[in-house]
Amino acid sequence: MTKKLTGYLGTYTKADSEGVYRFTLDIDQSNIIDVTPVAKLDNPTYVTLSNDNNFLYAVSKEGDQGGITAFSIDQATGELNKLNSLAQAGSPPCHVSVNKDNSIVITANYHTKQVVSYLTNSDGSLKQVADIAEHEGSGPHERQEKPHIHYAGFSPDEKYVLAIDLGSDEIITYAIDKLGKLTKKHVFKAPAGSGPRHLAFAPNGEYAYVMTELSSEVLTLKYNAETGEFSQLQRLKAIPESFKEVNDGSAIHLTMDGKFVYVGNRGHNSIAVFKVDSVSNQLEFVEWTATEGDWPRDFVLSPDEKLLIASNQNSGTLTVFKRDQELGKLTLKQTDVKAPEVVCVKFNTK
Repeated sequence: MTKKLTGYLGTYTKADSEGVYRFTLDIDQSNIIDVTPVAKLDNPTYVTLSNDNNFLYAVSKEGDQGGITAFSIDQATGELNKLNSLAQAGSPPCHVSVNKDNSIVITANYHTKQVVSYLTNSDGSLKQVADIAEHEGSGPHERQEKPHIHYAGFSPDEKYVLAIDLGSDEIITYAIDKLGKLTKKHVFKAPAGSGPRHLAFAPNGEYAYVMTELSSEVLTLKYNAETGEFSQLQRLKAIPESFKEVNDGSAIHLTMDGKFVYVGNRGHNSIAVFKVDSVSNQLEFVEWTATEGDWPRDFVLSPDEKLLIASNQNSGTLTVFKRDQELGKLTLKQTDVKAPEVVCVKFNTK
């Protein structure tokens, strides 16, 4: 029997996208079929699924307000059933995370300088805003005139929330309690003008890797799980030195075995592959692979990690690659899968 997986796409809705889309990945054929709208929503650029795959949370825009919308997932059909939404004045967030027991949802807002925590109800719906942390600061780059928080996620033990601020070149560690209260604990200063964007932890929880948007680099960081502090071990370019056009670094993801790091490049339009040294946990460059589309804003590994799916925002396409699990290298399997204004890709692994 053919193995098929359901995935969901977050998109912009500035042109012809209708909101959140669903797709099917045929594992045996290594191709995507049936990309279809599943929830009408304004600018659900980033979505995330609960750990049990029963709920989906999407950033969303409602008039002149921004917030998040909660859905339950029909496991038989893949349909989304809207539960509720919470919104505040201002632009919508750009990133959303949820903890393992689905009790707290966190958003990062690029425009309003805020990290917001939400409590949920037992049915997956949103209960209330629990806390708001507002950033200050700036950086030397022309796009760093104020804070621009691009990511907020939980530490592996969920004692902390880590907020990555592209505008101030900072990663701020917040302690978080069961009521969603955020308490600032530590500030890591990334290289000036680098514009850190997204973070991924190694499986051992002792190291983390950060993709910078403005300098197109990968930072290798040592992490202290007790204090929530980071220290930098390495910084590597994610694009060729010969590439002189505009490039914005995008997403970063690790394999579950911790052996490979993948990052996205918008402009160079590639996925860069790095191998993790098993002793030092530092990175060694493997290769660049073209995403066969324009502006790869995100990508995802399939649950078995044999495939990688890249989302090309400007060309509105998905690209499927087969992944060599020993060498980390990518081989093109399918291209030009239509997905309007696509930003992020998530799988239902249930």
